[in-house]
Amino acid sequence: VQLQASGGGLVQAGGSLRLSCVASERLYLSYILGWFRQAPGKEREFVAGVSWTGINTRYRDSVQGRFTVSGDNAKNTNHLQMNNLKPEDTAVYYCAAVKPPDYSSDGIYTREREYVYWGQGTEVTVSS
Repeated sequence: VQLQASGGGLVQAGGSLRLSCVASERLYLSYILGWFRQAPGKEREFVAGVSWTGINTRYRDSVQGRFTVSGDNAKNTNHLQMNNLKPEDTAVYYCAAVKPPDYSSDGIYTREREYVYWGQGTEVTVSS
């Protein structure tokens, strides 16, 4: 699958952005989808993810309650809605996908190395 992330930009603290990840094929019922970010000088970190069924979601603690991941199944698109943005959210954001080894569980991977397919990244800058 090919992924393309978009929607980044410059926003003031407290503002909102909606990132989109468009896939070349259906994500729903096929792929685990994760959002990661990498700030300058830091390692890439998990931000949010959704399971292959779309039922389960997971967030890193620092974005819980501010970010929401959702899917638009008809458009093969996943969104990351980011509200109440903070300067520490400044980073390049990536979407990533992987097919689970089997479909008996409905978990979400949080480690970068567990994902196979990556989008090109979209830059988010939050000014104070």
